[in-house]
Amino acid sequence: MSMITLNDRLVAYRLLGDSHKPLMIMAHPLGMTQNIWDDLLPDLLAEFRVLTWDLPGHGASGAWPETVTTVSPQHLAEEALALARHAGAERFHFVGTSIGGVIGQQLLAASSEHLLSVTLTNTGAQIGTADAWNTRAAKVRELGLSAMAREIVPRWFGPVACRQQPALLKGWQHILGQGDAHSYALLCEMLGQTDFRATLGPCEPLPQLIGGRDDMATPAATLNELAQICGAPAPIIMQDVGHVPAVEAPSQLSALILAHAH
Repeated sequence: MSMITLNDRLVAYRLLGDSHKPLMIMAHPLGMTQNIWDDLLPDLLAEFRVLTWDLPGHGASGAWPETVTTVSPQHLAEEALALARHAGAERFHFVGTSIGGVIGQQLLAASSEHLLSVTLTNTGAQIGTADAWNTRAAKVRELGLSAMAREIVPRWFGPVACRQQPALLKGWQHILGQGDAHSYALLCEMLGQTDFRATLGPCEPLPQLIGGRDDMATPAATLNELAQICGAPAPIIMQDVGHVPAVEAPSQLSALILAHAH
């Protein structure tokens, strides 16, 4: 893992693979860390240089200071672009899940000239409702992430992954509990305010959209709506997968990413 300071905040990232290969940048879901991509790396590094990073207040990245009271998808997209420049890449492939997919939509809307291909999973032009996100933000600020983890984490995974990996929920509850509540709450409020339905027209490059049959947060209907907005092909809906295919079906996801990025 490496560190860089961007806008006076520490950002933890990994830049792996042959510098002569095209760059692929990967953005993780809210409450998780860049480690969700670990099981995909052996497949992806055969063809790409891969950059992953921890979102603000997640993993080893620094938190937003208390003086920051509002953030936008543009802030996160600018972070991805800064990391690409740091890696020496003007153009790159992008993969994002959930809020990582929101970053991808912002890049498509405002910085598409930098994108070689885009794969977005378990995301939407609008995710949930402002009331629900604001309620979660308030509870996280009041109770902390450690107290909220037992409520939040079970929403991430389908029943098959939970049966196959008995420690899955406890493990991610522990990881979420170590995150920064202020940064997490800011991102919740950002998601409540984010709606690309009026701003994201037909996209170039066309994104590949992927979902999970057991995903309650961003069901197939949400991805179908995004596909219509972008002019993208119908989403691929993975069986026996919830909200985080990188953890639940990594080999299947890496094969889809590789096929699309060629």
